[in-house]
Amino acid sequence: MHPISLWPLWRSLLLSLAIHFTRPGQRRFVEWVTGLALNSEEHTITQSLLALDRPQDWKALERFAEIGSWPRQSLEWQLADLIAGEPHSLWHGYRIWAGDDTKIHRNSPGVWGTCTFHEYTARSPNRAETVRAHNWVVIGNLVPREAIAESPATFFPIAGRLYFRKGQLPVGEVFHTKCELLVESLQIQALANKGPHLAIFDGGFAMASVVRPLTHPEAGHCRIEFLTRLRRDARLCALPAPRSAHQRGRPAMWGPSLSPPQQGGRWPGQWREGRVYLYGRQRHVKWKEVVCLWRVAGHDTKVKAVVAEVEGYTDRFTLVSSALVLSGLQIVELFGARFRQEDGFRDLKQRLGWEEGRAWTKAPIERTAQSLFVTLSAMRLLSRRLELEASVVWWQVPPWNKTKTRPSVLDVSRLFRTHRVEIQAGLSEWLETEGKMSSDEVPMGSESRSESG
Repeated sequence: MHPISLWPLWRSLLLSLAIHFTRPGQRRFVEWVTGLALNSEEHTITQSLLALDRPQDWKALERFAEIGSWPRQSLEWQLADLIAGEPHSLWHGYRIWAGDDTKIHRNSPGVWGTCTFHEYTARSPNRAETVRAHNWVVIGNLVPREAIAESPATFFPIAGRLYFRKGQLPVGEVFHTKCELLVESLQIQALANKGPHLAIFDGGFAMASVVRPLTHPEAGHCRIEFLTRLRRDARLCALPAPRSAHQRGRPAMWGPSLSPPQQGGRWPGQWREGRVYLYGRQRHVKWKEVVCLWRVAGHDTKVKAVVAEVEGYTDRFTLVSSALVLSGLQIVELFGARFRQEDGFRDLKQRLGWEEGRAWTKAPIERTAQSLFVTLSAMRLLSRRLELEASVVWWQVPPWNKTKTRPSVLDVSRLFRTHRVEIQAGLSEWLETEGKMSSDEVPMGSESRSESG
């Protein structure tokens, strides 16, 4: 038996996120997220309630997912604010955001919002090249694990927006490109969270339609620095020479062209060497950096281009960032941490069953995705807080992996299943208590309407 009482910690964590729900909505939200965390089978509403031993709440939770009051934007902001309050939430002075898109396969054409996409990973002959899926553009926070030395960052999913192909746009929806959805999500989060922000994304989003709105935002939005991968044919230019006192005509906006990224060794400056934690272990890095201009970002945005030779990798890393205060080694470190978002997608799909959903209409589809983001982030927040308790030993090092230094989402799931009886009893008692308090405040005849949130 673990020397901790899990339910009070979990309940307080979820209630701090659910402050913008109505009181009946708080009950259903806590019940839904707890069921997703405790469930080890298909992560549907039915199976989640069976894991909680509360099948009688099926109709109320279904109505809540379909028509209940759901403050999506406030919930995203509250989750981001809770993560910002964690120790060591900044990384090299920045609030780090990772953005990428991922597909959730849904075979039926009757499911709202699904589109057909070419599956570029279908390399084997028994996999379809064209799939029907939801395509989500997801952003989240990357937080360093200062509590444990030489450990990877933690990814907390915050927000997701559905992308639709223009030719398969659902009725009533407005078409937005993936780049527009990424920029919009980042700007919304930056409005509610003060401080310098840095967005990290792969080369697929390294376009002017992403980079320029972030570094030169419209009125009412704040600047967001970026870090991404350079294409091999990227056009880089040196800074223009200072204008002389007697020079006439328009000042030069671009300096002489630099060698392409694949020939970054020819850039001006000296090679530097250092060591940094990258992709699972300390690695030796040899890099060169240059402050220049990038055609994609425009002539009015200085960037730092980095070419790096990383131990264990044959190909060079070619990166670019508008955060000039970062060193080349720090840029390589942060871009390597971006891969933790892929681990987050894996946990959402394999551990929390993102592709096991059975929702067919718009509201349940969007709310199920956000509930899974909250569940994964809350489980990782709980794990970090338990780590701070040195006297609490709640996960074990397996004999086949004696070098393991940190708990995984699977360890948190095992912890929940170990405390299943406590969680079921605590949740039932809390729901009954809250239900009595709500019924005392709601006029007669309006219980069913309030139950939906």
